[in-house]
Amino acid sequence: MEDEECVLVQEPEEKDILSPTIIQSRSRRPLKVTFKEPAKHWTDALPIGNGRLGAMVWGGVASEVIQLNEDTLWTGTPGNYTDYSAPEALKQVRKLVDQGDYAEATAAAAKLTGNPYEAYQLLGDINLVFDDSHVTYVEESYHRELDLNNATVRVKYTVDDVEFTREHFASYPQQAIVTKISGNKPGSVSFVVSMDSKLQHYSYVHGKNQIIIEGSCPGKSIPPGVNANDNPKGIQFSAVLDLQISNSRGMMHILEDKRLRVEGSDWAVLVLVASSSYDGPLTKPSDSKRDPTSESLSLLGTIRKLSHSDIFAQHLEDYQNLFHRVSLQLSNNSTLGNGVWQAKKYVPSVTDLYFEGGEDDSVSTAERVKSFQNNEDPSLIELLFQYGRYLLISCSRPGSQVANLQGIWNKDLEPAWDGAPHLNINLEMNYWPSLPCNLSECQEPLFDFISSLSINGSKTAEVNYEASGWVVHHKSDIWARSSAGQGDVVWAIWPMGGAWLCVHLWEHYNYTMDQDFLENKAYPLLEGCVKFLLDWLIEGSGGYLETNPSTSPEHNFITSDGKPACVSYSSTMDMAIIKEVFFAIISAAEILGRNKDDLVEKVKKAQLRLPPTKIAKDGSIMEWAQEFEDPEVHHRHLSHLFGLYPGHTITLEKTPDLCKAAEASLYKRGEEGPGWSTSWKIALWARLQNSENSYNMIKRLINLVDPEQETDFKGGLYSNLFAAHPPFQIDANFGFIAALAEMFLQSTITDVYLLPALPAAKWANGYVKGLRARGGLTVDLFWEEGDLQEVSLWSKDHSCVRILHYREATVTEAVSSGVVYTFNGLLKCVKTLNILSEVALFPRA
Repeated sequence: MEDEECVLVQEPEEKDILSPTIIQSRSRRPLKVTFKEPAKHWTDALPIGNGRLGAMVWGGVASEVIQLNEDTLWTGTPGNYTDYSAPEALKQVRKLVDQGDYAEATAAAAKLTGNPYEAYQLLGDINLVFDDSHVTYVEESYHRELDLNNATVRVKYTVDDVEFTREHFASYPQQAIVTKISGNKPGSVSFVVSMDSKLQHYSYVHGKNQIIIEGSCPGKSIPPGVNANDNPKGIQFSAVLDLQISNSRGMMHILEDKRLRVEGSDWAVLVLVASSSYDGPLTKPSDSKRDPTSESLSLLGTIRKLSHSDIFAQHLEDYQNLFHRVSLQLSNNSTLGNGVWQAKKYVPSVTDLYFEGGEDDSVSTAERVKSFQNNEDPSLIELLFQYGRYLLISCSRPGSQVANLQGIWNKDLEPAWDGAPHLNINLEMNYWPSLPCNLSECQEPLFDFISSLSINGSKTAEVNYEASGWVVHHKSDIWARSSAGQGDVVWAIWPMGGAWLCVHLWEHYNYTMDQDFLENKAYPLLEGCVKFLLDWLIEGSGGYLETNPSTSPEHNFITSDGKPACVSYSSTMDMAIIKEVFFAIISAAEILGRNKDDLVEKVKKAQLRLPPTKIAKDGSIMEWAQEFEDPEVHHRHLSHLFGLYPGHTITLEKTPDLCKAAEASLYKRGEEGPGWSTSWKIALWARLQNSENSYNMIKRLINLVDPEQETDFKGGLYSNLFAAHPPFQIDANFGFIAALAEMFLQSTITDVYLLPALPAAKWANGYVKGLRARGGLTVDLFWEEGDLQEVSLWSKDHSCVRILHYREATVTEAVSSGVVYTFNGLLKCVKTLNILSEVALFPRA
């Protein structure tokens, strides 16, 4: 690039900020999940959350249920994740594997499993009962929506000539769930409110306007139908509901010391706060000094100093600071052409505005999902993308627990698969979008969780495996379980969970370039993980290091003598993860000046002795070290393709043969599978820059699931856009947005690939703004008729050199911090904008 090709601009012109064309286009596409009737099923309800507290709003008219969750409510107490008999069992398993007795090794590996897992619980319900007139509401007037722009659920309907409105949101600044009920005529608001829970609890009215519910979680997970009298003291909890009504009119009465009745008010505001005795994964609930009720009442005392409008304003500022960082608009025709991208250029994406109204609310989101197979409406892709970002903001915030299998939303005492974080794909997928989709803060709970896992995991490594460092298996819980739990060996025995999580630590640095994080948070955890891996690797045949026992998550094979088994050695996924972790610590050590450390030297030597990824006779990537018969070629897991995505050891530039084999593997696996598997396939095809197959998998995901006729492992979306396994698992929602980002933008620490898997025939025109690339870059992309028109990129506080790629064109650019660089479709720099003086106007993550 020649210097004179770029023109320095000090300020964007006013006309560049927002054009009438954009206003018109925006107003036709509000980011809302809509319904024309109250929820009939839990997956019809609408989710709100602030990371720690979650709620599902059903939107009933005569009676309403607001179902509540608090993220520290789990069964159990801190566990002992060691087994002194494990080393002997491990020796037996390894011996059988060495002998090639894989079925016998699988049976023997059961001795390495442990106790049952603990389960995520639910908090309870807020129940609202309205007067009899609500039974005959005007059905045509009913409207329920989740507005992603302001993270608010609204319910509207008409009774006689009164229009009633309910607004619900979850405030992160105030750590509360807030509901406002109003009517458009004075004195029209009357109802009875109470609280309930499926957990052991007691509720009562406190003072004149508060309901308190106090209860406890089981001290251990109890199988259905079993009454355990020796249950230890579990986590205690409290929730306080504060009720305020209009000052000018209205009455409030206490009923039976458990319920509150409101009569003839103009409006009512309900504020729900909750707390528990949970004091970290190492503290027994019986030893906790926390008083949940006192904490909740103290928090409410602070909140009551604020008006409802103040609470909402703070909620909006906090939420939109995250949500508005990324905007996306797609079109399959020319509606985005003729200059929309020109009006958007040079303007950082946080300035995007969202508008109320517009799209015909008579078309519900469920109807849009149902019709997608025919109309392929790109605006539904936009909605699903931003919905995923909304869910991540709503269930994972600094200070909260890690997002679990349902994020934070759960209605059952015995949720599917315990509602627990699963480390063999599901938990990691939850956090795939946090970095590319510009929500790095939402990843903080994951790092806190990894730190807790490393404490328990060091004991498991030492006792169970006589190894240094720390280890975690396939499934954990709020107590940071690190050992293999009770269950089938095919999924329980998988000591790579901690290693996969450590890849997220390195990726966080790659995206943020935060050296303090790398040195003080990531590197110590990487060190512990690598110490275990070095001890876990043992001498194998041909001079290679191998893992033994080894499984490919949840997938069996057939031995040469026709027996089913899952335990062998050096599965492809094991080696792919270890290669990523070894690369991460060597790279981190170079940055931190520790590349001569003894540990790093050992890693460098071991790295050279890891077996290569193998290609099978049919041209696909081998899943195991040997070419075993696969009894389920369409298996939902794609573990052997880890090196392609989310890993980086299989790339189009460096390993074209392995990419060809990965493509064969994807065709062999087929398109069937649960939601999360579908999302993973979208991302894998995107890495292969195959836009057609990425899009085909998107179409597979966007199928409406009937909760009364759902089929396991078929995927799809529920009417509220929750992704289905079935049942609901949130990982597919998060995997989808990460995969979509991968279609628009791919990066390494040196290279940025623009629109690598754009389905140009489907999304001919569009833009995406605010995506993040490795190296601390933020990127805006604009295209017309399938061709890149403009790309802007910048780094807030890090200067670097990057190679940009678009189709056959490449350009090397020195990127200075605080400067926006704008290139045309030929990758020629056409303008720069110094934004150092614009920090207040254009804040950046």
